[in-house]
Amino acid sequence: MTDLAVRPASLDRGRLLHWLQEYGVYAGVAVLLVVNLAVTPHFLSAENFRTQAVQVAPVMIVALGMALAIGTEGVDLSVGAVMALSASVLALYLGYGLLPALLVVALFAAAVGLANGALVALVGVQPIVATLALMVGGRGLALVLLPQLKDVRNPALASLGAGDVLGVPYLILIAAVLAVAVAFTVRRTTFGRQLLAIGDNRAAARLAGLPVRRVLLLVYTVCALLAAVAGVLATARLQASDPTSLGNLMELSAITAVVVGGTPLSGGRVRIGGTVAGAVLIQLLTATLIKHDLPSSWTQIAQAAVIVLAVYAARGRGKR
Repeated sequence: MTDLAVRPASLDRGRLLHWLQEYGVYAGVAVLLVVNLAVTPHFLSAENFRTQAVQVAPVMIVALGMALAIGTEGVDLSVGAVMALSASVLALYLGYGLLPALLVVALFAAAVGLANGALVALVGVQPIVATLALMVGGRGLALVLLPQLKDVRNPALASLGAGDVLGVPYLILIAAVLAVAVAFTVRRTTFGRQLLAIGDNRAAARLAGLPVRRVLLLVYTVCALLAAVAGVLATARLQASDPTSLGNLMELSAITAVVVGGTPLSGGRVRIGGTVAGAVLIQLLTATLIKHDLPSSWTQIAQAAVIVLAVYAARGRGKR
């Protein structure tokens, strides 16, 4: 009788953990929506939804790149610094026109991504160490280029930050297009399959003849470019470049979104839909606490609790 009683309990616990792994982030978003509908005034207003969506767009874009890095059993701690560096470079070169400035931003971001990838793929440095070096150095370079906040006045950039199509802000449209593109890349392309194979077992992927180094170089370059996009969009929305604060702790928000969304830190699997939902969950949680006049310290505590729950639910998920 005892064994029979224990087995159903173990099965139920296993099913619960599996359900949390697959759908917990969506349930969390639904719960926060219901709570806000009940206790937050004017939560249903179109302006509030627009504000929340605009604020979550940069986090979502950075998290997409982070998901690719984590999918290879790596991580990129330099994404916040890349955002700050992009803002500095954009402010310095905007006088030549928006398109030339964006090209220079892309070159700087690609250089950081290639440096990260080279340290990981060619030198063999652990990703957390390699990207930590660029995290410190990248923000330092951003502050050297632009030591203080600078107003950014450009009609095209202002339109990018505040414009919309049929009421949908450009920032949201860009984030949605990038999410679809990354999801397609992971699921439907050879590069995506190679990325997952490397994350699942790098040694086996190398023995199978996969271009491990090239894939890792490309992954970290794409991650940096996506962070640069987020930095440009954040600068466009604020109409100011502030390398001191822009992107601060963005790497932690992105990692949280990816982990909460169901992508295992052990690599071999990438859940783009879950990552997007994870970014939305973080934004809703932050906005809920702010709207009820709770200090920012509570936001950090709440995010820590979410991370702990996500890591607990991820136990035994492993690689697939």
